[in-house]
Amino acid sequence: MTELTRRAAFGALAATAALPALKIAPAAAAAPAAGRQVPGIYRYKIGEFEVTAINDGVGSRPVDESFVKNASLDDVKAALETAFLPTDKLAIPYTQLIVNTGHRVVLIDTGTGGQLSPTAGHLVENMEAAGLDNKAVDAVVISHFHGDHIMGLMTKDGKKAFPNAEVMVPEAEWAYWMDEGEASRAPEGRKGAFAAARKIFQPIAKDIAQYGAEKEIVPGITSIAAYGHTPGHMAFRVASGADQVLVLSDTSNHPALFVRNPGWHVTFDMDAATAEESRRTLFDMAAADRLRVQGYHFPFPATGHIAKAGDKYDFVPAFWNPAI
Repeated sequence: MTELTRRAAFGALAATAALPALKIAPAAAAAPAAGRQVPGIYRYKIGEFEVTAINDGVGSRPVDESFVKNASLDDVKAALETAFLPTDKLAIPYTQLIVNTGHRVVLIDTGTGGQLSPTAGHLVENMEAAGLDNKAVDAVVISHFHGDHIMGLMTKDGKKAFPNAEVMVPEAEWAYWMDEGEASRAPEGRKGAFAAARKIFQPIAKDIAQYGAEKEIVPGITSIAAYGHTPGHMAFRVASGADQVLVLSDTSNHPALFVRNPGWHVTFDMDAATAEESRRTLFDMAAADRLRVQGYHFPFPATGHIAKAGDKYDFVPAFWNPAI
């Protein structure tokens, strides 16, 4: 066996050092940076149902004294800092849900339609990336009439985005937002929402189906009264066999603020006291029954569980599972 001595090793290093320096070309990227995320898609099973969460994009809202009506700006900013979030503005995601029951393809809420934020409006293209055809949706269920939930129902040129779908809306929402008297009495900051509701629904009014609370509106999908955010705001229970998910809609905005602090009144809630009552009722239900929840404005994929901590709650994101 040949033994490498220390003297021989140092000699080899010296010889290498005496060689001419090699010129190494700098690495070159094969393509420019993408500059955007891959499509926001996440699937999970509820019994025999396949549920697909689809992200429409994100909006933002300045964090100022008016954002939370019954908490100091310092307390709100402290909560954001604790959650490692910016303290000057809040990013607000929009996540829709598609439920394939095996018999129906149901879309719950429709996103912004690209008409409210330059960083949103990606529902249909993300559906396509998920292998879902907008023409295959045969039911659209609306939780309430705020623009970020209804504007995606129609394209920018006024055509139906889901041309083969039955459209179902809460009867109390229709009664309020389509009432001329309510529109005439509305404060200035709410007039835009009345106009948006009319723009979306008037052209298809004769085809709209209205539903009430605690109704199985599609087999396996039941409406739950969650009033306060708007007059007819609805949450939903999606159930197959013994498995279920509680779709919170806008019962809570960002969980770092309004799950952790259920008594805080966000500016978007029209009847803050009733909205808080609905929020606590649904959170208690989710925590006691250990239900999976889906939140419209939660960080994508916006699903997990609610854990009760004294008189407060925590949102526990679901484990990202590569298997469906």
